[in-house]
Amino acid sequence: MDVHEFYNDTYDVLMRHEAQNMIPLGNIIIGHEGKDKTDWRDPVNWLMATISDANGIQLTAIMTPPHNITLYATDNIINPKAINCLIDGLKDHEIPGVTSEKTLAEYFAKEYTARKELSFKTTMNQRIYELKAVNPDIKQFGVVRLLDEKDMYFFPYWAEAFNAANIYGKIEMFIPQDAKPYCYRLSTKKLYVLEDNGIPVSMAGYTREMQTAIGVTYVYTPPYYRGKGYASSCVAQISQIALDNGFTKCVLYTDLLNPTSNSIYKKIGYTAICDSLMLKFE
Repeated sequence: MDVHEFYNDTYDVLMRHEAQNMIPLGNIIIGHEGKDKTDWRDPVNWLMATISDANGIQLTAIMTPPHNITLYATDNIINPKAINCLIDGLKDHEIPGVTSEKTLAEYFAKEYTARKELSFKTTMNQRIYELKAVNPDIKQFGVVRLLDEKDMYFFPYWAEAFNAANIYGKIEMFIPQDAKPYCYRLSTKKLYVLEDNGIPVSMAGYTREMQTAIGVTYVYTPPYYRGKGYASSCVAQISQIALDNGFTKCVLYTDLLNPTSNSIYKKIGYTAICDSLMLKFE
């Protein structure tokens, strides 16, 4: 299916749960705009499918290899016939796993692996939060500013430490060798650092920008600065900046194995909207 056709068919359906569908919405916007075709972003390699009946689209699926397939059951109503129809259509494709709202992810994984004689395991148990107003009682201190090239003396290391921390409990990190990917990230003007008395102590940034929502990610504080409220202040400040710039809500994903981050976001004013699973097929 052509990405522009897929965008036109699915955008309004996915927008029914905008915060929940940040990943597929972000992907179809990238593909539709066609501004960046590096790595996995070239729609030529994508798998895109909709399953419909007389009432319209019942299931939307998109996979941007090498990433998992991402699913959305319209209005979060699981239609078993639609799931089976999708699995029939996937018979000639290799699917590494699924990332979706928890109930749908589990249902699809059980049906798919039973058909393929595979097994599956959870690689991440996530919760999706959204914020419409920052808690006025949250303690804020320090000043946030955009990261820029003068921060290259520490940013690549913080970025790789954040990536390592995505596998909860992992401390080994890749040591940056090439400046280009980090300079590119800085050039997007989406990453912020919190400074306390002029010293960088925490960072956070924006990811996908939707019609009314914006994603918050890259939340990282070096171990020696943790427990001081820096992450809370950094996330609260950039969340407020997003709201001041016209977004009606901020969205972020947390790992449920990390109780600290989940507690921090709730205090800022984030509320849980659903759980999401990342499952790997074996």
